[in-house]
Amino acid sequence: MPELSRFFGIAIYMYYADHGPPHFHARYGDERVSIRIDDGAILDGSLGRRALRLVDEWRMLHQTELQEEWRRAQLKAPLGKIEPLG
Repeated sequence: MPELSRFFGIAIYMYYADHGPPHFHARYGDERVSIRIDDGAILDGSLGRRALRLVDEWRMLHQTELQEEWRRAQLKAPLGKIEPLG
């Protein structure tokens, strides 16, 4: 599970074997969530309100990069890092 970014204790991941729709995973402590890249909809899990707000802010800033990393993951290509929120 390649880590794309980390900020304020939140880790952002993307998995090679994931299926559509394009999404990423966020972990904060014991909380985990899967979030669509395009509209920020929660696909699975939950995250506290503050952490979710930070993740969504980051998602909006890096949507193009996230789409590219999703494409690379589908090709099983190495994933890069994305700038943290900060």
